[in-house]
Amino acid sequence: MTGTDKLRGFIQAMTRLAEQSPGEARWLEEGGALLSELVREDDWLPDAMAEPGPGYRQYLLHCDPLERFSVVSFVWGIGARTPVHNHKVWGLVGMLRGEEVSVTMHPTPEGKMRSGQVDRLRPGEVVRVGSGEEDAHWVENALPDRPSISIHVYGGNIGAVERHSFDPETGEKRRFISGYSNAFVPNLWDRSRAA
Repeated sequence: MTGTDKLRGFIQAMTRLAEQSPGEARWLEEGGALLSELVREDDWLPDAMAEPGPGYRQYLLHCDPLERFSVVSFVWGIGARTPVHNHKVWGLVGMLRGEEVSVTMHPTPEGKMRSGQVDRLRPGEVVRVGSGEEDAHWVENALPDRPSISIHVYGGNIGAVERHSFDPETGEKRRFISGYSNAFVPNLWDRSRAA
């Protein structure tokens, strides 16, 4: 099975799941198992979707035509770190290469944000991301000497979802839409080379 076949098979399985109109818990359980299978091997990601930058890049690999889910390659440059942010949709993160650290942040009565659970994700591991407005975290590349890559699946077109970043000192929210780093998505549907 080629790399394209693996990614195409994952997207087809996620589409079959989407057709059953699952609730968030089922998306996270069954989608998490599918993502775990995908990131078990690191031989399928197109090179163009693995290019690091000075910070982090979010490459769209696929968006369901009805925007029920999207699949992105998140490439972490050396020293890359996100602001504190939320997602507004459910999410799954599977580590493909390197390592990343995620720190959950919680609002305090004073309006600041305090650190919560710390997760260190290694290749082949998958974690869940909540959909709540206040379900916030920040993430960084855990490796000081090379890029890391994680594969994210979200319950919507994450590059078009209006979300919030948070100032950890004041809790102030700022609206943002992340967009994507790539102008084109991988062609998963051309099988002419296999003929």
